[in-house]
Amino acid sequence: MEYRRFGKTEEIISVITLGGMRFKYGWNPPRAHLPSDSVRNCIEITRQALALGINHIETAHGYMKSENLYGLALKELGTPRESFKMMTKGAPMTGEETRALVEEQLDSLNLDYLDFYGWHGINNEERLKAAVKSGGPVEVLHRLREEGLIRHVGFSTHGSLEIILQALNTNLFSFVNLHYYYFFQRNILALQLARKKDIGVFIISPNEKGGLLWKPSKKVEETCHPLTAIEFNGRFCLSHPEITTLSMGIHEPEHFAQNLSILNEADYASPGMLDIQAKMDISLSKISSLCTLCGECLPCPEEINIPEVLRFHNLLEAYNMKDYGEFRYNMFEGEGHWFPGNFASKCTQCGDCLPRCPEKLEIPKLLKKTHKKLFDRKDWLKKQLLHFAVLVAGFLRKLIP
Repeated sequence: MEYRRFGKTEEIISVITLGGMRFKYGWNPPRAHLPSDSVRNCIEITRQALALGINHIETAHGYMKSENLYGLALKELGTPRESFKMMTKGAPMTGEETRALVEEQLDSLNLDYLDFYGWHGINNEERLKAAVKSGGPVEVLHRLREEGLIRHVGFSTHGSLEIILQALNTNLFSFVNLHYYYFFQRNILALQLARKKDIGVFIISPNEKGGLLWKPSKKVEETCHPLTAIEFNGRFCLSHPEITTLSMGIHEPEHFAQNLSILNEADYASPGMLDIQAKMDISLSKISSLCTLCGECLPCPEEINIPEVLRFHNLLEAYNMKDYGEFRYNMFEGEGHWFPGNFASKCTQCGDCLPRCPEKLEIPKLLKKTHKKLFDRKDWLKKQLLHFAVLVAGFLRKLIP
């Protein structure tokens, strides 16, 4: 295993983090009910991870059973506390909620203190202000740090580059969890600012949100050869000295070999790696309607996240990444602040974006084309029915004593 310093926290952690989001039945409520299959799954994966030298474990209150599973697994394994670092996250909206939530999480994890606590989801200006307001959650997290219940305070984000930069510039955080991959490099300025401020950088889900890389398109697979897509993207990330660790949602034994294969004795800019990256870059540059993702087209009056839709267009045209495009595109209109934006079908062809585009792209046509290729009507109908069922259940609960 390889290790890096996690910014100003001064903690030395493994470049691969054991992410706790995907354990068997882990998302089935209630959170405190732990099926034997879930427990066995977590114990075995945690045991193997620790044996391989992975010393950083990540979870969150929002991951349903995950904290309780880790609490039971680490106790069952008799793991010495000094042999691992625990990161969890939460999104309390007031100072009062914060202390109660952290105490609950410590109890779930069977721990006396947390190495890292991240305010979960600084994704827009409203949530940033709620997190850092005077007397608010982050201020209380720092009080808990002074009391020894938390060692380091950070934040996680799925937000825009502008929001991430604002959060980093508050100087309230020692680490950040964010998105940055070969197929999503928009946050490079956040990496650079984090390095300048000595803030540790944790990469969220490089294999899934980074491109569904365990089932790459044939074009990606061939271009990455002799590396796998997972190896290529992982080494690309670790070629940035700003990045400390990559969170891998390992939940099956075979995932260890897939993910450990990214390790390359700290040589992440080898000639072979640079040759593959050059070939990948060439494929992208050949697109006649390449969006540079500058964001000048925003804001859109119909609240379409134009750069993100056109990123999927780029990936379709350059690498035939249809599975990934469908996976991400169909999250629009269903994930709130975690993945904001309307479907491109909402475009009215008003033309507001056209004069602002430095590449002079025919944006409305590209939006329509991308929507047609990626929209999954069955998935959308299923989500609508589920939403309706939740509303009906809520109404009935109020109606029936």
